[in-house]
Amino acid sequence: MSRTEILKTNHIQPLNIFFRLTLLVSALGIFSASAAQLEVVTLHSAALKNNVLHDPDVRVVPIFVPSQATNGARLPVVYYLPGYGNSADKFVANSNVWLKFTQQFADEVTPVIIVIGDGKTRWGGSQYLNSPAQGNYADFICDEVVRAVELTHPLPLTGVRRIISGHSSGGFGALRLGSARRDLFDAVVALSPDSDFPTSHLPLVKVKSVAQLPLADVQKISSGELPLPRDGDINYALGLSAAYAPADGKRRGEFDWLYDAQGNFRRAVWWRWLDNDPLTVVQRNRKAFSPTQKIYLEGAAQDQFAANIGARKIYEVLKQRSSPCTFYEPPGKHSDHVRERLQRGLEWVFDKPLTDIK
Repeated sequence: MSRTEILKTNHIQPLNIFFRLTLLVSALGIFSASAAQLEVVTLHSAALKNNVLHDPDVRVVPIFVPSQATNGARLPVVYYLPGYGNSADKFVANSNVWLKFTQQFADEVTPVIIVIGDGKTRWGGSQYLNSPAQGNYADFICDEVVRAVELTHPLPLTGVRRIISGHSSGGFGALRLGSARRDLFDAVVALSPDSDFPTSHLPLVKVKSVAQLPLADVQKISSGELPLPRDGDINYALGLSAAYAPADGKRRGEFDWLYDAQGNFRRAVWWRWLDNDPLTVVQRNRKAFSPTQKIYLEGAAQDQFAANIGARKIYEVLKQRSSPCTFYEPPGKHSDHVRERLQRGLEWVFDKPLTDIK
C-alpha cells in the first residue's frame, strides 16, 4: 500500500473444521468518515484443497467497504470476478483505485460492498467453473467466499441484496454462476463476457501456434513434464480446455485437446466447449435465469474479441422471457473503462439514473 495502514487481526471461529479464515482490516478510513476501507480475508479453501494443478488453496478475498457501512448497516454485496489472468492479489496491490471507486459509488449512487473473487490457476484462469482438471472454483466463489464475507457483512432483508458481476472471463463466470445459482444472486452484471464461442473462441483455437501444437506436447505440458509455453494464445487455450473439456473421472487432472495426434480438429470436443457457452445455456434452458433476477449485458463496440456480439445475442434471447434484462454497447475496446462500465451496470440494477460511457 502507498499510505500508512493500521492492521489488526481477528480470528473468526470456524463454521466447520474445513473452514478457517483470518480477517485483516486495512483501516484506511479510520480518521475520515468519508473514506472506504479495505478488508482482506485470508480464506483456507476446502473446495480448492488438493486441486490437481497444485494451485494454492489459501486465497485472499479483498472486500471494499464504503464509509456508510456503520452502526450495523446492511448493504448489498457485489461479488466481482476479474478477467483471465487477473487475481485478487492485484486488486489488493491496486487497492487505492478500488477504494476510491467504492466510496464514490456509495456517495453518488448507492452504498454497496464490493468483493473480489479469485479464480486464477496455473494456466491463468478457471472460468470460475468446477472442473476435475483444475479445481472447484464455482464452489469456492458461491459457497466459501460468499459465506466468509457475509459472516461479518449481513445482507439487507429486502431488495437487491447479492450481485454477481465480472469482466471478460469474469463476465462469463457471472453469467454461468448467476444461472447455476439462481437463488443465490439477485442480479448479474456481465461486462464483455466470453460467449458465442464460434465468434469469440473459435478464432483463438484456430491460430497457428494453437492448432499446430503437438498433442504429445499438450500432454507433457499438462503433466508438468514441459514448462508452460510463453505463447499467450496457447496458455489461454490450455486453460479453457481444462475448464470446458476435462477428461473422464479415471483421468483426473487431464483434459481433452481440440486436436488429435494427426492435427485434426475434434468436433466432439468442440461440442463440449459449446455446452459451456453462456449463449448455448440460455438457448437450451428457458429457465436459465429466474423471473426475478436482473440481467445486465454489455460489450464494447470495438471489442477485439467480439464479446459484444455474444452479449447482444444473449440479450436477444432473454428479452423474450420474464427476467428483467438490458444490453448496452459502450464505445471503446474490450478492457476500456471497466470500472465506469461496472458502475453503469450497477446503476441499472438499482434503478438509478444511468451514466453513459464516453
